[in-house]
Order: sequence, then structure tokens, then C-alpha cells
Amino acid sequence: MAQKMTDAQWREFVSSGTRTGKLSTVRYDGSPHVTPVRFLLDGDEVVFNTGKDSVKRRNLARDGRVALRVDDDRPPYAYVVLRGRAQLVEDPVELRHWAARIGTRCMGEARAEEFGARNGVPGELLVRVTIGKVLAEQGVAG
Repeated sequence: MAQKMTDAQWREFVSSGTRTGKLSTVRYDGSPHVTPVRFLLDGDEVVFNTGKDSVKRRNLARDGRVALRVDDDRPPYAYVVLRGRAQLVEDPVELRHWAARIGTRCMGEARAEEFGARNGVPGELLVRVTIGKVLAEQGVAG
């Protein structure tokens, strides 16, 4: 039987390893748009970057509501869904900082600056999602 995760458990879960999330945004016609993102937690916010010309950015600029699902698809299965509102940030210093930190998580310390240099540039934006609701379960197939 599935068990709800505590605050500490879901934070550890989404922060461990190189997990990516599946980000759902709202398209102009109200339909969902789902895309993978590399991300980090920053307190009660999720941080990731996106291109200024991306569908994701256009959706977020119009309607900041998002859901981010992070899961473990190995038995006994676990998942976390973070729902909230996104804010687009154009500060190049903050963008470069977070791009490098995300690079550390996903690519390793040795390639963090390379990742930051590639993703912390004009044409990219930082996205901060204030977490409003958390659904988190482990041992789903228990």
C-alpha cells in the first residue's frame, strides 16, 4: 500500500541523483504541454531554465500554473508532483549561477561550468516555481 512521504522525504527524493522532471504547462487553448526539465530545489521553489523562444516559456508567460512530476519507475515505485506558479527571471547573473548548479547535478562537477556557460546566456531565462501543493507517495506497488 502506498505511503505518503513526509516533507523531508519528498525533498530528498526530488533532490537525489540526476532525476529529471516532467513539467506540465498550459497551452493557449487550455490543453497541457509536457516537457522534461533538469531542475533544483531552492527552499520552497523549483528552479530550472528555458529558452526565450520555447513553447514552455510562452506558456509560462501567459499562464504561470505548472505541475512538475518526478518519479522512480522501478518497483515499488514512488512519485512526487509539485504544483505551483512560475515566475520568469531575466537576471543574467542569477541565470548563470543556477545553470551551473543544475549542470553540477546533471553533468557532474567537472562539467558544471561548461553547462552553465551553454545555458546561462542571452536567449535563456531562469524559471522559479513557488511550490503551492505537493503530492508525494512511495511504495506505490507495495
